[in-house]
Amino acid sequence: MHEIEPFYRWRDDYVASEDELSPFYGTEYNEFEFDKQIYNFLLHPQWDYFGSNTLYLKILFADYDHQYAIIEMIGEWNDAINNDIMLLKREVIELMIAQGINKFILIGENILNFHASDDCYYEEWFQEIEDGWIAGLNFRHHVIDEFKNSNIDYFINFGGHLDEMSWRNHKPIQVFRAVEEQLTKRLY
Repeated sequence: MHEIEPFYRWRDDYVASEDELSPFYGTEYNEFEFDKQIYNFLLHPQWDYFGSNTLYLKILFADYDHQYAIIEMIGEWNDAINNDIMLLKREVIELMIAQGINKFILIGENILNFHASDDCYYEEWFQEIEDGWIAGLNFRHHVIDEFKNSNIDYFINFGGHLDEMSWRNHKPIQVFRAVEEQLTKRLY
């Protein structure tokens, strides 16, 4: 896992640690040693810690004019033991909502497992973004099944083209528009 680093090709366009509106503004990263881990597995030092011992993330892009953020995630999303959704909601999402972000693209290729608790924080997040949405991009099928079994797919959009979207060779605005197009098709 230590070789899996957050996507870096958009760094010319956006760096969360340099964005004064970002929850990770001013974060300094250790480039010489691995200072993060999930269980006994070391993690690349560029991932951001938000309070969970099993789930890390990186805000790859935030566009305050178009009101969206693209967030890559890694690890085990564990609401049952660690209440990861509460930590994510309180430490990252609420700060971004306060800056006008209401559309969230969560890239879940590196989410290995999901363990549900209840859906209260998901519902709260969903209600707070009124005209916005939350989309799960490229999550593993067994992880999506766990979200669905817990009825969390009511709040986070999964499925269809979102499960296998090619995004790395595109600019953030192109990814945003592709996701928005998929979600618009579902509504009509």
